[in-house]
Amino acid sequence: MTVVIDAGHGGHDRGGIPGQRIAEKVMTLDVAQRLRNVLEASGYHVVMTRDSDVFVPLGTRVAIANSYRNAIFVCVHFNATNRMGASGIETYFYSRNSLPLASAIHHFVVGGAPSGNRGVRRRGYYVLRKTNIPAVLVECGFLTNPTEGAYAQTASYRQKLAEEIAAGVRGRSSVGGALSTTRVATSETIPLQPYMDQTKVTSSKHRKSKSSHKKSARKKKTSSKSTGSEARYASTDPEA
Repeated sequence: MTVVIDAGHGGHDRGGIPGQRIAEKVMTLDVAQRLRNVLEASGYHVVMTRDSDVFVPLGTRVAIANSYRNAIFVCVHFNATNRMGASGIETYFYSRNSLPLASAIHHFVVGGAPSGNRGVRRRGYYVLRKTNIPAVLVECGFLTNPTEGAYAQTASYRQKLAEEIAAGVRGRSSVGGALSTTRVATSETIPLQPYMDQTKVTSSKHRKSKSSHKKSARKKKTSSKSTGSEARYASTDPEA
């Protein structure tokens, strides 16, 4: 089994939000390297999309993942927002065959981290949507939250995150078939997590805007603007 590890951001792409004190690209690379070491010690073949502070385009990250058939793709990120109180762990997937992997990784990371559970979410991030193998993106906490930011800056916590993600990779085949709201499993079987599908938010907004000809015209302008933003965002952010 090959595990392709994708450390979010890198090079000129610092990650996070403008003015953020802790560079996300540094934290993601450190966790990714630690994860590689843990998985290699367990006998996995590991491929890194980046192993230094370089910028790797989205298409290249996906191409690396898709060049391995018997593989899984794990993208490591940290969250950021202007609201300092925001906190917690969340795990993203897109294809249905990625849900067991997302459930297992989320189960272990949430169980081992002193942060809240923000849930498993289905969303069409580029690196999840374009990969042909099971793929997840784990947000390991908010660097803009004083407490979680302080945790992330300690080597022991980053090692803990790596170990819990690795436990999820190893436990992906033990995911139970029934949905469960239990945060931490009490049995050997890891529960298949309930998840929020965030892929339909945009289409519901479009449906509401069809009530009149004027609104339809306004919608076209908005849609055009939003597509441009998405393109700009996707060119620099591996999450897009």
